[in-house]
Amino acid sequence: MLRRFSTNFALLSMLFDLLVVVASLSLSHSLRPALSGISFIKYIPAGVGLPLPLYGLFPCITLIIFSAFALYDGKKLLRAVDEFSTLTFAFLVLSVALAGILYLSFRDVSRVLFVLFTLFAYCGFLLWRILARGYFRFRNEQFEVADRRILVVGAGSLGQKVCENITTHAIENLCIVGYMDDDGLAAVEGVNILGRIEDISQVVREHGVTDVVLALPHSAYQNLTHIVSLIEDAPVRIWVALGFFDLALYKMDIADVAGIPMLDLRAPALSEYQLQVKRAFDMVIGSITLLVALPLMVVSALVIWLQDRGPIIFKQKRVGENGRLFTMYKFRTMVPNAEQLGASVVRSDENGNSIHKVRNDPRITPVGRFLRRTSLDELPQLFNVLGGSMSLVGPRPELPYLVEKYHPWQRKRFTVPPGLTGWWQVNGRSDKPLHLNTEDDLYYIQNYSLFLDIVILIRTAWAVIIGKGSY
Repeated sequence: MLRRFSTNFALLSMLFDLLVVVASLSLSHSLRPALSGISFIKYIPAGVGLPLPLYGLFPCITLIIFSAFALYDGKKLLRAVDEFSTLTFAFLVLSVALAGILYLSFRDVSRVLFVLFTLFAYCGFLLWRILARGYFRFRNEQFEVADRRILVVGAGSLGQKVCENITTHAIENLCIVGYMDDDGLAAVEGVNILGRIEDISQVVREHGVTDVVLALPHSAYQNLTHIVSLIEDAPVRIWVALGFFDLALYKMDIADVAGIPMLDLRAPALSEYQLQVKRAFDMVIGSITLLVALPLMVVSALVIWLQDRGPIIFKQKRVGENGRLFTMYKFRTMVPNAEQLGASVVRSDENGNSIHKVRNDPRITPVGRFLRRTSLDELPQLFNVLGGSMSLVGPRPELPYLVEKYHPWQRKRFTVPPGLTGWWQVNGRSDKPLHLNTEDDLYYIQNYSLFLDIVILIRTAWAVIIGKGSY
């Protein structure tokens, strides 16, 4: 339903980007000799050619990377700020890729020329997109492009969520006409209910509706055929908003199974590509971190053993991705019989939510308190990361008996591997009760990106230095 441009314009966008790349290369090549007079820039005489393969290689790499970032997908990047932000990040990736290609192949290409190319290309990509958005807005105003008028059938939570998302995207010439609902016509505050569902045909005609969204609760889905029959003669598009959000862990997908379209309610929250990138990132950064941290781990292990000659590593079963149990490793920071004394320190907040980590826990040893304060006790989890049972960044690995008390919405956090650190770690750490940690985990899943993982790792370093919320 939400589409900013057609397939034809997507192809035209690719052509514009190709022209920008070629023009930027040519312009940079033409201007480079004029900069040779500057003292810190190497002299290059006029007439030195640019390798011809670059005129084919650079545009091809540009299309591949821009396509990977969905810059040519009319259903995405609906807002200008989203498109320009994605363009900037995609261009940074493109610049690094092209610089790498030059380093491995045409190393004699002037670095100043490449810098000029990146400046001209980015400005060109940005400029034509700004002009295109301005043109579409002008065309809509001048030629009175017909509005897409949407009628939502169902004024419940799902229907209101549909309207909220459409309004948030603020697509031009797309407006919500109102709702149709049989229940509580006067009870929904701030909702424009136009009548009962039986009157939908009349409402569609009177309000010039172009799209009808069926956003009904589960109990009303048996009425879909009847509702569709009421407007089968009307020239409208009909959409069904799937109200299965409370059944799905976090993401749904539609798959073709033996020619039959089926809805997957347990689809992974991350795509296969995202999981591969995340795993590769964990392996590389985890291995480097382990090598750097190894001396600290050896010292920490020795101090723990000298303290009371007890076990060095604390092993505990935790719930991981898709609810699978795994053994998590940490440096022991408590007395050997700490788990038997656990019930004596559990507290609850004013709403009855459990708080399992408290300040001044009597079970923590003096060495353990320092290890926790500096987060050195978490370092053995790097072996979990390299083994694949955990990730560097992700939801908090939870205890099985606490998972048994989870509400259904909290189980959505198991759609990705648990993390050594996470959004919960950099937004309060131990200061937050269990249910708020879960909300942080769901925020992370919904907004996952490799860039977010990097940001969280950087913020974790600062959280450890400051020591806020760790005990």
